[in-house]
Amino acid sequence: MKLIMSIVHKDDERRLVEALTGEGFGATTVSTTGGFLRQGNATIFIGVQDDRVSQALQLIRENCQTRTQLVNPLPPVAEPGELYMPQPVEVQVGGATVFVLDVVQYESF
Repeated sequence: MKLIMSIVHKDDERRLVEALTGEGFGATTVSTTGGFLRQGNATIFIGVQDDRVSQALQLIRENCQTRTQLVNPLPPVAEPGELYMPQPVEVQVGGATVFVLDVVQYESF
C-alpha cells in the first residue's frame, strides 16, 4: 500500500478530488499555504494499493496543470525620495508536487 501526498494549487483542488473519487479513490484534503507567492494550496492525501499508483498519478497530471500568472514583486527598501515602479513578473503557478510513500501499517478504527 502507498500513501500519495499531493500539494496542488487551490484552483485545481476541486477538479482533482472529483476525478479521484469518480475513479474510486478516497482522498482527504487539508488546506495549506506556501510557495513563492504564499497563495492557497491543498494537500491531498490518497491511500492506494500498489497496482493503482500509476492511475492516481495520471489523474493528478491530467487535473493539475501549470499556468503563468503576472504578479507585482515586493518593493525593495528604498531611501527617502527614491521612486520605485514595479514591473509585473510572470511566474508559473499550479501543477502538483507529489510524494509517494510506503505504508508500513494501516489500521482503521
